[in-house]
Amino acid sequence: MTTTSEPTRTTSTPVLGEGITRVDGPLKVTGEVTYPDDLAPRDALVGVLVGSTVTAGTVTLVDTTKALAAPGVVEVLTHANAPRVARPDESAAGRAPLPPFQDDQVRFRGDYVALVVAQSREEAVHAASLLTVHYDDAEPVVDLNDPRAAREGDDPVGVDSTRGDLDRGLADADVVVEADYVTGDNTNNPIGLFAACAQWDDDALTMWATTQWPFNVADSLAEAFGVPREGVRVLCPYLGGGFGSGLRPWPFIHAAAMAARVVGRPVRVVLSRPQMFTGIGHRPETVQHVRLGARRDGTLTAVEHTATVPVALDDDNPEDVVSGTRQGYAVEHLRTDVDQVRLHISPPGSMRAPGEAQGNFALETALDELAVELGVDPVELRLRNYADTNPDQDDLPWSSKALDECLRRGAELIGWGSRDPEPGSTREGDDLIGYGMAAVSFFYFQQPCSVRLVVRADGRAVVHSSAMDIGTGTYTVVTQVAARHLGLEVADVEVVLGDSSLPASPPAGGSGLAMAISNAVAQAAASLLDDLGVGEAPGRSVLVQAVGDRDEVSAEATATPPDPDEVGMSPSGAFGAKFAKVRVDAELGLVRVERLVSVIDCGEVLNERTARSQVVGGTVGGIGHALLEHTVTDLHAGPQTGRITNAHMADYLVAVSADVPDLEVEFVGGPDRLNPVGVKGVGEIGLCGVAAAIGNAVFHATGRRVRRLPITPDLLL
Repeated sequence: MTTTSEPTRTTSTPVLGEGITRVDGPLKVTGEVTYPDDLAPRDALVGVLVGSTVTAGTVTLVDTTKALAAPGVVEVLTHANAPRVARPDESAAGRAPLPPFQDDQVRFRGDYVALVVAQSREEAVHAASLLTVHYDDAEPVVDLNDPRAAREGDDPVGVDSTRGDLDRGLADADVVVEADYVTGDNTNNPIGLFAACAQWDDDALTMWATTQWPFNVADSLAEAFGVPREGVRVLCPYLGGGFGSGLRPWPFIHAAAMAARVVGRPVRVVLSRPQMFTGIGHRPETVQHVRLGARRDGTLTAVEHTATVPVALDDDNPEDVVSGTRQGYAVEHLRTDVDQVRLHISPPGSMRAPGEAQGNFALETALDELAVELGVDPVELRLRNYADTNPDQDDLPWSSKALDECLRRGAELIGWGSRDPEPGSTREGDDLIGYGMAAVSFFYFQQPCSVRLVVRADGRAVVHSSAMDIGTGTYTVVTQVAARHLGLEVADVEVVLGDSSLPASPPAGGSGLAMAISNAVAQAAASLLDDLGVGEAPGRSVLVQAVGDRDEVSAEATATPPDPDEVGMSPSGAFGAKFAKVRVDAELGLVRVERLVSVIDCGEVLNERTARSQVVGGTVGGIGHALLEHTVTDLHAGPQTGRITNAHMADYLVAVSADVPDLEVEFVGGPDRLNPVGVKGVGEIGLCGVAAAIGNAVFHATGRRVRRLPITPDLLL
């Protein structure tokens, strides 16, 4: 994979700090980073989870006789002997996933039916093979289109919306375009296998766990086991990738805590790769319908966007597929609706750009179809319907928005104006050449975040927060923000993260952590400097004098999201534009992305290197989403129904270097007005719009409209 050597930006956006290298970079390249499994006690017992081999039904018996007699085996937990625990609340996403071994029901293939605890992993794996599990199996429902599936249509996700009069808007239209769009199920697949190790000391629990939200996991465990929250500590200073899969308190974590409670020793559980496909969430498939009404000049008169998404039988995971549609364009008449269908599938979860990845593909493809029907340039169509205010929030002005600049700059970079707009008109040898684009947004998300800022007698500072760094560069940008506000060198700031005993933090997800924690650091710095009686960014020597003969001084602060009505503006997430150039082999139907341009408005850029890295990484994921990734479930009748057929990295295709072209990233816009640091999240905007831009480019190359992801050669032949 080749990329431009240095990030570029327009001069309209000041940079908080230079694009310094990651402060944790040396630890990572030398292998000294401590992931949760590295911190776990080395003498811990090992637990191996056993999944069901049927998709629906009841466990009638787990015969543990042979397993318990096997060498090294200490215990086997099943629904018959496991501790009873409470199902925790999960305020950010409905109910938490159901803790394991609480009943005899099988809700999906791979649902945990046992945990074998032994002295070593090899012994536990061997003993697990000796278990005999008897089922009273039932006929599963695993197909989103199955008429037997329980459909929940009364706004189960809480996103249904109506604006104006849709019928009137359609009647006022000169042209109506409507179509169905389908996106496949995807699996997050971080490199690091998820792990948890639990150790009890009476009612105090220490947990080393793979998670993107240590504070929430600690809350969940305390509630589940009915123990004091102050005695529960969850540690995850670093993560080997997550992409949203670490946002929920998954059952494998509770399984480790159950086992450690029963055997009275630390127990370590590591998921296998196939278990990663069923145990830590996935991006759910969608079936969407979009209907657009417009006048001949391209002005939208009506937008309707409905979606059907699956959800597990006993779980809640709201997937807001239509958020971008509600606020995307200035249209008077609009209707959005998301229905859920309950299936015998493993619980879905967030995967990078949840909801928006799927919804943007449908909306932006439909807009391209409308542009073709009207004979209007696709970029111009979006500019003619530009939303200067937020139509989904009483037309309040945005706290910041430079989407128009993103669109114009992206078109300039890729040479949009020089392309022949006629589909199928450009060919080089066997390759058909096409250009496509999409406008993108990612919803605003901020939760309260607390930090403790300490200045020591030597003038150096330490920032403490339970937030964690999933590889996005949180350690680095927090270091930069603290250094900027205290007037220190980067080397004089230490950041301690990933420990639930530290001040409460929101998850590393939703593109909201950088905003929340940066603002909290800025507030803590202002409070501390005020207490010391010194001015802004005083520098180390002034801080030493102000601290005096004390060992240290500290301040805590909590950044909270603004109330739009109080501030008179709509909090803004990131915006962007994606432009793709593709080559399609006319004989084989193979799609190759030759260029991909991302122009992003993410407010104040805290660090050029890490921000660009996030956009590049998201874009690579977007290429996979568009062309390669698909978690395939066996839908055929019989005993294999509901089995994931490619639950390993040999057959689950992700974008590799040969699939990724030169990726061009540019930042535009200015600081956001609603927070002291001026930053907006950039973690997910990189993936949004890539699939639509590639799909629209494929249409321009071939004249064939593909309304299904991933775009595979069979769809083009």
